Amino acid sequence: MGRQDENVAAFRQLHAAGCFVMPNPWDVGSAIALEQMGFEALATTSAGHAWTLGRADNRLVLDQVLEHLRAVADAVELPLNADFEGAFADDPEEVAAHVKLAAATGIAGLSIEDSTGDPAAPLYAFELAVERVAAAREAIDETGTGVLLTGRSEGFVVGRPDLEETIRRLKAYAEAGADCLYAPRIATEQIPEVVAAVSPKPVNVLANAPSITVAEAAALGVRRISVGGTLARTAWSGFLAAAREIAEQGTFARFDGLPDVDARFSAR
Repeated sequence: MGRQDENVAAFRQLHAAGCFVMPNPWDVGSAIALEQMGFEALATTSAGHAWTLGRADNRLVLDQVLEHLRAVADAVELPLNADFEGAFADDPEEVAAHVKLAAATGIAGLSIEDSTGDPAAPLYAFELAVERVAAAREAIDETGTGVLLTGRSEGFVVGRPDLEETIRRLKAYAEAGADCLYAPRIATEQIPEVVAAVSPKPVNVLANAPSITVAEAAALGVRRISVGGTLARTAWSGFLAAAREIAEQGTFARFDGLPDVDARFSAR
């Protein structure tokens, strides 16, 4: 059994019971640091990755993302879930082709979103959105990798915070073959309804603010917690604050008490 096979098996086992945190590194160094801290799985972040290249979220192209997935998957021993955005395609056949490319990078899971990037019509039509998830499922099955598929409904991200429609989509994605379901930015009080609607399939919840603890999420039936680009934003917060102090005040107070980052990687 190769490393990808082992990671896929381990990743699927994590989804079978309990609740685990899957933090989102934005590059190889942050992935290695998170692995050293004892997390059991990691996930890429489209936003965090884009910012390292000086771009906004959802502004990278397929080849850039595939290269990033290979680099991070090769750098750590843990299962890696790919933030694969909308698979960089509208048509289900293209979605399938791109999913196969992603599955070949060594990842253990990937997510498919239903947002279009068009402010006038921010979500794919229901039938097309379901076809896209089904195409991803078929593509993964054809690769034989067993990569875990997460179906994401982005209504609460793109200004369509309709819980009933979100649940309708998540249930349809589950029926189309998604192994895990995810609706970023739903409120804490909405979590139990989503969990119940797609049960027994696991639900991922986004923790991008101090609004819920791991214990509280577990008590609500959440199986997986990710943080999206929020760890990357905390790093950017420190960097920007220190740089702004230098530029505006000519002082270096924020250079006090910094971690020994080099020591973290010295054994490699």
